[in-house]
Amino acid sequence: MKQILKFISLPLLLLLVLTGCEKEFLNEVPTTGVAASSAVSTTDNLFLVVNGIHRLMYERQGSNGEGGYSAMMIQHDALGEDLVMNARSNGWWISMASWNDHTNATDSDNRFGWRVLYKIINNANIVIEGADEATGPDAQRKAAVGQALAYRAFAHFTLVQRHAIRYTPGGNNTQPGIPLVLTATTEGQSRATVEEVYAQINQDLDDAIANLEGYVRPNNSHIDEFVAKGLKARVNLVQGNWAVAADFAIQARADFELMSNDEYLAGFNDYSNREWMWGGFYNEEQGSLFTNFGAWMSRNFNSTNIRGNPKSISKVLHDQIPTTDVRSLVFSPDGSHPNLPAGYVIPSNFARFPYTSQKFLSFDTGDSRGDVPYMRAAEMYLIEAEAKARMGTGGAEALLPLAQNRDAAYTLSTNTGQALIDEILLQRRWELWGEGFRFFDLKRTDAALDRTGSNHVPALLGNLLQVPAGDSRWQWLIPMAEIDANPNITQNP
Repeated sequence: MKQILKFISLPLLLLLVLTGCEKEFLNEVPTTGVAASSAVSTTDNLFLVVNGIHRLMYERQGSNGEGGYSAMMIQHDALGEDLVMNARSNGWWISMASWNDHTNATDSDNRFGWRVLYKIINNANIVIEGADEATGPDAQRKAAVGQALAYRAFAHFTLVQRHAIRYTPGGNNTQPGIPLVLTATTEGQSRATVEEVYAQINQDLDDAIANLEGYVRPNNSHIDEFVAKGLKARVNLVQGNWAVAADFAIQARADFELMSNDEYLAGFNDYSNREWMWGGFYNEEQGSLFTNFGAWMSRNFNSTNIRGNPKSISKVLHDQIPTTDVRSLVFSPDGSHPNLPAGYVIPSNFARFPYTSQKFLSFDTGDSRGDVPYMRAAEMYLIEAEAKARMGTGGAEALLPLAQNRDAAYTLSTNTGQALIDEILLQRRWELWGEGFRFFDLKRTDAALDRTGSNHVPALLGNLLQVPAGDSRWQWLIPMAEIDANPNITQNP
């Protein structure tokens, strides 16, 4: 696609920018810019491209608020009702929360996600297309291809949820989706249907799972077969394939344990946590001080945004969490945070607002780093429970291990039907707050946005407190730069 090329240097000769001599290339790990000829020459080099994709998930792509997928996670929650902006501070995320950015085709924060996700796709395509020519162990080749396929599916999945009308379970889903980019190409492409996009996503995930079978990853920033199965569960939950979603959720979490309550309160910044299936890891030489996830969502990093606009949970949602539930303790109703973990502080010059979050803590007031959770075993319990509840059997039993882990006073639910589905969806909001799911959950369940009666500041949000289900604003506009450059693409209403 011509505009994607302009944004992200899609084709093989442009995407992989020559970085210097071979020795420098081999020493650059991870990297997002390597020599085209070198990228597919060996299986080791394929993994350098895969490592570059890992880094695209969090590295700065423009302004401070454009930190890869970790910034998109904040966008998705800012659009919902459960994450509360308390003050303008330096202005970051207020326009997104007001539903101004994604409905403006010329907005840089709209264009940013399109650019990054297609960059991930086309880095993945470099690996997929070039793997057969790479010398090296076949097991390493399959692992690189498997991760690339999973990333391609993940990026297409994120894009179609953002830019297309929601997938309707049981419908024909012929509405315009997004361009499917399966090769490194300079040709502008039209939008495939939503059904076609989901078919390709599922095929990529099936192929990824097959390639990743038996692969032992070096750390949780890499995708293994369990993460690919978790993505398969996510996709099929959206499609309403309840049995498939439940089955893959069970398979995906097989090697993971739920964390203890003490671990839950520890700051959500360590991707080696036994419950984290997939996470972004920052080392000392990576990331950007004012771009990292912790620069916006932690309670303790000393930035203008966090000092002036610490993020809160909706009072309505918080007040539904039982006091015996550990998830109630990562929010401070009076903003004083009396139960911070040892070693963490909130300086006295930080503004105090009700219901502020300490779920995410950066490493220090001067260090915004903190690993980013992309997938946890808890989500898999919730997918299984919701899918089984919608099938009418086993939902309460599937929810029990997670709910009881978080709240020892919880007992097996006696709810059935829609009441049980609603309970599971509420548990999902408590559990996944701040992890980038809320906009997608509202959209996939065809629910309205309703921020009324809570601690949102209407004037701060341009009085945008409600959006009906089915409103055209649930579809992100295609970036105008793409529309201008690609004659084959059409805009959303």
